[in-house]
Formats: sequence, structure tokens, C-alpha cells
Amino acid sequence: MSLPTPGARRAVVVGAGSFGTAIAVLLARGGVRTTLQARTNEQAERLAADRENHTYLPGVALPQTLRIEAVGAGLARADYVLLAVPSQSLPGVIAGLPAAQLPRRAAIVSLAKGLVPPQGTPPTLLLAARFGTDRVACVGGPAHAREMVDAGAALVAASTDEALALSLASFFQRAGVVCEASNDPVGVELAGAAKNAAALAAGATERQGLNAAGAAAGHIFAEVWRFAELLGGRPESLIGLAGTGDLVATALAPQSRNRRAGELLADGVPGAEIPARIGQAVEALDAVPLLSSALTRAGIDAPVTSGLARLIGGELPLDDWVALVRTTIPPPARWRRPDGSGAGLHRLRERLRAAAARRARRRRLPGAEGT
Repeated sequence: MSLPTPGARRAVVVGAGSFGTAIAVLLARGGVRTTLQARTNEQAERLAADRENHTYLPGVALPQTLRIEAVGAGLARADYVLLAVPSQSLPGVIAGLPAAQLPRRAAIVSLAKGLVPPQGTPPTLLLAARFGTDRVACVGGPAHAREMVDAGAALVAASTDEALALSLASFFQRAGVVCEASNDPVGVELAGAAKNAAALAAGATERQGLNAAGAAAGHIFAEVWRFAELLGGRPESLIGLAGTGDLVATALAPQSRNRRAGELLADGVPGAEIPARIGQAVEALDAVPLLSSALTRAGIDAPVTSGLARLIGGELPLDDWVALVRTTIPPPARWRRPDGSGAGLHRLRERLRAAAARRARRRRLPGAEGT
């Protein structure tokens, strides 16, 4: 049984897919007064009557303390609003938050592991431009929905606001789930985007050889890392739970949508037909072209990510994609002089160059003018 603690905070999870439902279950177990908002009144009524999400999370009983309603019910009493919708749907959802009576002090948490069209923007940057950085967070990490509610997970709650990151982490920890608090939301989001792209790439190349699959995933992580660095991300976000940890979970999961999408691409199924084959949205299919465009605009050489985007779009044959993966050589290392002379000045120049690039990139991001 899950009972709210006295004076518990209120959270609304917008989106009743598998991950949104699982997050709502954990929050309710952690003592948060939680509402799960479904897309339609019919879906909400069915969930409330069955106390189970037969479509997306079968076999998991919804806690009696978990309230179910449709999105139209609004957000007026929420302290935390968690957006469990595909990243391509985020602009419309974000635009509708004020009309849904979003409280001025409510935190907004993105659960998406993709990028927002048309510029390939990390969701927290778009949310921060609209609502301010101190109200915005994201959740990442290896978190297969069914296993998360049955056996646990390893989440990352990230925000530039320390109190917000720690409070989110505490909710999940009280529900029995490991949750790291991070101050690098952009790094965590790009780690999730890299994970999805790498899992899809590995699925597309696995039959051509495990070395090719590993190379594809490694190239994509390296290319995305250079982009994350420009935006102020840190390497530990891609190395840790939100990046490589999540990649291993996705690559090994038999029911991984992103890996399965890669396998279907290898079978010659057009990218546009794959979501219908799988029965759910596949974020990597939308995120990879956005990621490729964002890397190009940032001046980052990313041949493998670009090639994967062309494979998804039907512009690059599978054999050519595999050949690209096998022959791409990453940029050379930054060698230091044997005696260490000049190393400090070199590092200073690199830091100044990176800081200037980040400032220039932020000025080009959509919403940077407050729109």
C-alpha cells in the first residue's frame, strides 16, 4: 500500500505511455500525491476502471493513491509537472501549459530522451527559455519501464537548481529506486539522445558484425559528446548512468524499440513505416536527423551520425552505411609535449575557445530571446 506523507507535494505526470505510467507509479509509492493524465477522457476512464495500463504496462497494478484524469483537467494544484510525451510533441505541450493553469512556482520536468524539432534543441533548454532555469529538470538513466516498477532502476534527476534535483531524487529513492542528483541537465539529455541513436545504429549493424555494431555506437557517442561540450555538458554525464549505463540496458533489452528499429532498417523497412510495425513511437527515428542537423550547424564533423540519418531517410544503402562505420577514423588526440611545456597555456586556450563556442551556440538556440 502507498500512502501520501503528511503535507506531501503534488505531482502531475502528463502522458500515460509505458514510461509515464511507471514514473507515476513510483512517485505514488514514494509518498507524492500523484496524478497521471491520459491523452483522452476514454483512456483516463479505462485506466481508472481497470487500475492497470493494459496497453503500455500490462500486469502492473496502479496504486490506489494514484489519481487518473484526462489532460484537460489542468495543472492548477501541481508542484511538479512531469512531461512524459515524445520530444517531437513537446513544443505543443509546452505552449499549452499556461492555459492548463500551470502554477508560477511549479517545476517542469522533461522525461523525453530525444531532441525538440525543428532545431534539435535539448528539451530543458527550450523549457528554460520559456519558464526559467530554476524551474526546469529532466530524468534520465537506464529505466526500462516494467523492470523499474518491479525490480528497480538507476535514474538521474538533473537540474541546474540543486534543491529541485535533490527533491526529485528523494522521491524516487523513497520508492526504492536508485536516483543520482545531477547539475548537468543538458549533458543528461544529450546522453539519452546519444543512447537512442547508438542503440539504433547497433541494431542496424549487428548482423554485419559485433565490431561494426560497437564501432557505430562508439562513433555516435564521441560525436554527440563534442556537441554536448559546446553546450556546457560534462563527460561524466555521457560516461555514467544517463549515457553508457542506459545504452547497455537498451542494447540488451529484447524489447528495446530503438534496437528493434535498427534491425528493421537492416531488413529494408522504410524508416517511416517502423513505428507502425513496433506499435509505439521510436524516438531515435526522429532524434537522429535532428541530431545530425544540430551537429552540422555547430560545425562538428559527425560522419557516422550523419550517415545514420541518411540511412533512416532511405538515402544511404545499408552496405554503404556499414562501410562508413568500418572506415571512419575519429579526430586525432590532442598531443601534449613530452616535457609538459606549453600544456597549461594550451588548456587555457581550449577552455576559452569552448566557452566562446557555447555562448555563440546559446545565442542561436530557439527561444533564446525569451519567445
